[in-house]
Amino acid sequence: MQLQPIVVLVLFFVVFYFLLIRPQQKRQKQTAQMQASIAKGDKVVTIGGLHGTVDQVEDNRVVLKCNGTAKLTFDRTAIREITEKRSNPHEKADKKEEAKKEVANQDASKQEAKES
Repeated sequence: MQLQPIVVLVLFFVVFYFLLIRPQQKRQKQTAQMQASIAKGDKVVTIGGLHGTVDQVEDNRVVLKCNGTAKLTFDRTAIREITEKRSNPHEKADKKEEAKKEVANQDASKQEAKES
């Protein structure tokens, strides 16, 4: 009879942990990872609802370009979500190089056909 209140109390804390504390810790971890991955060119939304494109990333600050001309500085923690990640600039360069090589190969094939 003496253990029943203790067991109920422990059970209450276990349920409280799994329903409230643990999910909040997961959300905080995801938010920290998202804020750490902010890069120039990402489209983001601030906690105030401002939409913009990241123009510059410093230690704890992010400069957003809004409406193409206005630049606003925010703390990194003020970024609520990344709506669109920038495309990798190296991928675009690789695609351009591949296209140039393909065109060069086609030109070489045409010249060989003319010579034959």
